[in-house]
Formats: sequence, C-alpha cells, structure tokens
Amino acid sequence: MHRQIILDTETTGLNPEDGHRIIEIGCVELVNRNLTGRTFHVYINPERKVDIGAKSIHGLDNKFLDGQPTFAEIAEEFFSFIKSSELIIHNAPFDIGFIKYEFKLLKKKIAFSLTELKWIDTLELARKMHPGQKNSLDALCRRYGVDNSQRDLHGALLDASLLVDVYLRMTGGQRKLFEDDEFMTEVAVSTIHNKIIHNKKLPVIFANENELVEHQKFIELLKQKSGKCFWDEEN
Repeated sequence: MHRQIILDTETTGLNPEDGHRIIEIGCVELVNRNLTGRTFHVYINPERKVDIGAKSIHGLDNKFLDGQPTFAEIAEEFFSFIKSSELIIHNAPFDIGFIKYEFKLLKKKIAFSLTELKWIDTLELARKMHPGQKNSLDALCRRYGVDNSQRDLHGALLDASLLVDVYLRMTGGQRKLFEDDEFMTEVAVSTIHNKIIHNKKLPVIFANENELVEHQKFIELLKQKSGKCFWDEEN
C-alpha cells in the first residue's frame, strides 16, 4: 500500500525564524493514487499576530484564530495522520520549515523524528517539467485543466484538494503518449487525464461487425507492405 498525504499550510508570515507560526493545516489522503475520502483540516491559534500581508493572501485574522486550538493541542492528531506517509507539497521547503519549527517548540515531545519526513515538492517537479514557465499552483491548475474558480483566497484544505488533481495529472504517465501529436493540446490531454483518474469503472466498448471487417482490411494492407503483421493471430 502506497499512502501519500497532499499537504498545505497557511501561516502568519513568511519565515519561522522570525517567529511566524502555522495557522491552518489541510491534508488529503491518497492510497495507491486513489482518494480515500479521509482529510485532516484544522485552524490554529498562533499565539501571535498575523501579518497584514499574510492576511491579504488567506483572509484569516486574529479575531477568528484566537478561538482555535494551539498547535500543541493538535500536534498528536496531526502527527498520527501524516506519519509513515509520503508528503506531496507545493513549495515543500516552506511548509516543512514551519512544521519542523512547530514541533521544535513543543514542550511535550512527540515520538517523531523529523528525519523520517519524506516528501515530493511539486514546485520543483513542475520546474523540471515546464522550465521557464510559471509554475504556481494557479498556473498549474490552468495548464492541467483543474477548476480553481473557487480560489479567491488561499486556504489550506482547498489548496491541498487542488494539488491532488494537479499532482495526479502531472504524474499520470499519459501525457507522453500524445506529446508528439500536434493536434493534441494541453487542455485535451488534461481532459483525458481527468477521465482516466476519476472514472473508477471505464466502459468496455467492443468493435461491431463493420469495424471488425475494416480492421481485417487494415491488417491485410500491413501484411502487403511489410510481409508480416504481429496483430494477425495467424502469424
């Protein structure tokens, strides 16, 4: 079983070294690249003020956050959800830096080794796949045909849910089948990815009598040109 956790955080500011803290965590569980329906989502009292610049991005203010649990109060549950899993994060060094900082601040230590954290950074992956292009989450949503129309502000669970679709389409392995086809646009490829990923039971459509006749004609034509056809059961 391959368990992955798509993870995102929102914070009071940009750098934990300046004392900034996590204020929201959103996680979505994948097992063998399938959504399980399990999520982890929590708002957190950072025990400090939210920067104005950060608030303009996620819309979370201290009045709302003051009534939320502290990180220390949710740490055990959070650790239990992510342990022994591969984390999928967009711009992973940012989120991992904050997570490590929060665990470092805990007075009650959790049986958790930070060196055990394993992750894939989808920003780094996107830069390798699309060099010289914009690779923000919004840009990747547009590129892979993921609907992000609800993303007026950043939100940890919303962004993690969007990243699920982006990650599965980025790593689905279907794109290479069509990359040499000049008629295959990125939107068309994304549509195919979407159907493959989200349809658990794809219909099986058998060829009709006329199609079988045309197929046999095509095989005979191949045999005339090459002398042999591996599709022909008689060979």
